[in-house]
Amino acid sequence: MSLEILSQLRSGPLKASRKITIAADLTEFPLEVLELAPTLEVLDLSNNRLRSLPDDFDRLQNLKILFLSQNEFDHLPEVLGRCSQLSMVGFKANRIRVVSGASLPPLLRWWILTDNAIEELPPEIGELKSLQKLMLAGNQLKALPKEMINCTNLELIRLAANQLDELPEWLLTLPKLSWLAFGGNAGPSFKSQNPIDIRWQDLTLGDRLGEGASGIIHSAAWQNDGTILDVAVKIFKGEVTSDGLPESEMQACLAAGSHENLVGVLGQIVNHSSAQRGLVLPLLDREFEILGGPPNLESCTRDTFESHRTFTPSLILKIAQGIASAAAHLHDRGISHGDLYAHNILVDRSGKPVLSDFGAASLYEPRSELGLKLEQLEVRAFGCLLEDLLDRCLENDLTLMLRQLQQSCLQPNSSLRPTFAEILREITDF
Repeated sequence: MSLEILSQLRSGPLKASRKITIAADLTEFPLEVLELAPTLEVLDLSNNRLRSLPDDFDRLQNLKILFLSQNEFDHLPEVLGRCSQLSMVGFKANRIRVVSGASLPPLLRWWILTDNAIEELPPEIGELKSLQKLMLAGNQLKALPKEMINCTNLELIRLAANQLDELPEWLLTLPKLSWLAFGGNAGPSFKSQNPIDIRWQDLTLGDRLGEGASGIIHSAAWQNDGTILDVAVKIFKGEVTSDGLPESEMQACLAAGSHENLVGVLGQIVNHSSAQRGLVLPLLDREFEILGGPPNLESCTRDTFESHRTFTPSLILKIAQGIASAAAHLHDRGISHGDLYAHNILVDRSGKPVLSDFGAASLYEPRSELGLKLEQLEVRAFGCLLEDLLDRCLENDLTLMLRQLQQSCLQPNSSLRPTFAEILREITDF
C-alpha cells in the first residue's frame, strides 16, 4: 500500500490529500509530497531510512502533524522551525544527538523524541508556550534547561531512562504538570525488593489478553504447590517505551504490594525459556471494563470517552474514593504512578475501581520533601480525572462537593493542593 501511495503521488491522483503515510524503505524524501502544500495536514514517513528533509520542506505551511519515527536522523532538521502550523512532531527511535533552537516549531504542542541519544535541549524550548506533552525517555540528558520554567502549559513529561542526577526544583512547580515519569535515572532512589520467584515451567499460557507498550499479557494457569490458579502473565519486550524502561515498571509493581484498588502482583517469572522478564498478576474478573480511552491527537493530554458515556454521582464518588485510596497507598511507599488516567482504571459492575499499568511509575524516598511535591503533582492528575468524569454527569449536591475537591486539586500552586490522605478523609465524609 505504501508503494502504491508513492506511485499515486507521482502520477497525481492524491493531489488534494490531507494525510499521507508512506513506509517503503525510503532513503530520500519524496519531493512529490511538497506539491500537496495547499492541503496536507498530516504526514507520516515513519519506518523508513531517511536522514534529512529538503530545505524547502517549510512549503508545507498547512502541515500540523509530522511523524518521522524509526528513521536515521542524527539531528532535528532546522527547517521544522519554519513550519508555522506544526503542532505535533514525532522522531522516536532515530539517532538524534543534536537539537538546535532553530528546529523548534513555534506552535509545538506534542513533541516525541523517545529513544534517541540527545544530550541536551536548547534554551529556546522555554519559548514553546503551547507545549503540553514532551516525550524524552531513553536519551542521554544530564540536565534540563532552566528556561523550561516558562513552559507553563506543560502537563506531561517523560524523563525516564536518561542520566539525570536529580529533578530540578522548578520542574515540580510548573502549574499544570500532572504526569511525570523519571525512573531509570541516576538520581531518584529505588527500593530493593525480594519478590516471590515463579518458575516459567510452572505456568501454562492461555489466551492473549492484550498488549501495551512494554509487554504482552496472557491468561495463564499457575501450578503452585499442587494447586492450579488462574492468573495473568505479562512478558516484557525489553525495549525502551514511551514511558521508560520495563525494569522500572517491574520494580514499581513489586514495590506497590497489595491493595484492593490496585491490580497487584503475585511474583516475578524466573527461568524463562528465552530469558525474558515477566510478572505474574491476579486475573481480574471479565466484568471489569476500562473506564475511558487514551488521549488522541486532538485531546493531547486528556482521556477520551464515547460520546454517549455518562456517570452517576454515586459512581464517581466510589471511583474517587478507590483511586484516592490506591494513590495514598502508593505514595506512602514512595511510588509515583505517573500515568493516573481513566484509561488505566478498570471498573466492575459495582463501581469498584482498580488502578493498573505501572509503565510510567517511578520510585522515590518515602515521606521526603521531594515525595510531597511528587504527590501534589499527581493530585493534579486526580483532579483532571474528576473533571473528566464530572463533565459527563448531571449536577446535584454531591457533584457540587466533588467539583470543589476538583478545583482544590487543580490549583496552579502545587503546594496548596491536598495530599491523597487528605482527599480520602474529605470524600469519606461525603
